[in-house]
Amino acid sequence: MKITVIGQGYVGLPIAIHAAKAGYKVVGFDLNSQLVSNLKLGKSHIEDISDIELSAIVKSGSYFPTDNAANIVGSEIAVIAVPTPLTENREPDLSFIESACDILASSLTSSSLIINESTSYPGTLRNLIAKRIDSKSSFSHRFSISPERVDPGNKDWGIENTPRLYAGLTREAAVETRAFYANFCKNLIEVSSPEVAEAAKLFENSFRQVNIALVNELALISNTLGISVREVLEAADSKPYGFLKFNPGLGVGGHCIPVDPTYLAYAARNSGTPAEFIELANKVNLEMPNKIIQRIKEENGGSLIGKKVLVCGLSYKKDIADIRESPSIRLIESLAQEGANISWHDPVVKEWKKNFSSEPTINAYDITILAMGHSKMDFPKISKSAPYIFDCTGLINLAHQL
Repeated sequence: MKITVIGQGYVGLPIAIHAAKAGYKVVGFDLNSQLVSNLKLGKSHIEDISDIELSAIVKSGSYFPTDNAANIVGSEIAVIAVPTPLTENREPDLSFIESACDILASSLTSSSLIINESTSYPGTLRNLIAKRIDSKSSFSHRFSISPERVDPGNKDWGIENTPRLYAGLTREAAVETRAFYANFCKNLIEVSSPEVAEAAKLFENSFRQVNIALVNELALISNTLGISVREVLEAADSKPYGFLKFNPGLGVGGHCIPVDPTYLAYAARNSGTPAEFIELANKVNLEMPNKIIQRIKEENGGSLIGKKVLVCGLSYKKDIADIRESPSIRLIESLAQEGANISWHDPVVKEWKKNFSSEPTINAYDITILAMGHSKMDFPKISKSAPYIFDCTGLINLAHQL
């Protein structure tokens, strides 16, 4: 059976590889021609798929990366796994989904099962994807949803063992969806409607957003009170029930936590029930880089003009090169507005905007900020790179800590 996966990013590529290993003939479609060229050469851009694994599956012929929509012809199943980012005004941007719909509508040459894995607000499958494809296609398709649950770099939970939600617009679509994923997923959970699955995905990350905002606010309060927020959290975590520990940090990053709650809040506003709590959590986390800069300014003479500042950790997550929505980037942008001379160090990212990672040379900077700690970082060296070290991670004991 031939399937197409639209989008070969952190969600689409692992799905494509797992489906190919399960015996499907997989077309991995992406509009990024350079990405496709690298995939054909066996060069993976995500940590969860190694070059060796990718090369083997490409050479086997069971996975074919392409940017040519003509290769989609004959697919019996199509999976949409494209980004759903935010606009400059931080509103949902469904342009990638709309593009995927148009490509499928013009490329599928028979009635097919179309599954959406991309995250969006409740009603997207029913009111946008199904209607858009059906209005432009010569065939009647079946539609379902199975929201992605990808956690890059997680060694314990992956596609095979993470419980997977799914729902179809019809009973036939639901049955076919289960049959597809059962080949490489162990735990499948059907819910009553696509809207339930869509809302569940958004709430999972809204839960994390709200709790991270709460603990970040606690960090600001603890500093004012002159106590250690991390000691407070350790003490609270000794309670064996009714408490779940979250750690403070620079903010939230990646595609999920900073974005998904905004999709839920958008749907809430449109339904006439504003999501005030979620909106506030978004605001708290977005403001964390500026809050931290204000504290650093106060502890360094009230100004950062001309100060040599090293930001360690550009990506949003430990040992992952993903910089989407990274709070470190917002931190760097705000530091530049303060007049600081900024360098950055990240052994995982290495290159960003045609600039390369700087080394944390001893006493080469006035201020060093540890924004994200990677396993490859030399923390003793970082701790000696400036007379003032601010640690957002809790990894450097003698530093000024969040």
